[in-house]
Amino acid sequence: MPEAVPAVPGAKVVRALERAGFSVARIRGSHQVMRHPDGRTVVVPVHAGRDIPKGTLRNILAIIGMTSEELRKLL
Repeated sequence: MPEAVPAVPGAKVVRALERAGFSVARIRGSHQVMRHPDGRTVVVPVHAGRDIPKGTLRNILAIIGMTSEELRKLL
């Protein structure tokens, strides 16, 4: 069974990833492209007043190699 992910808005995920060393490389509409110095890149949707869908957040975490528990600690 997949690991439970928290329901959080995109803006909070962006702040958490910044604490993990990522920075916003560019913004295209409501999507922020985050890049880590080691080369990892991920796109985070930031829609005002809406949480990121759990499947999307699970995919973001898989792309960057982070567990939902590690994300919770950074929130």
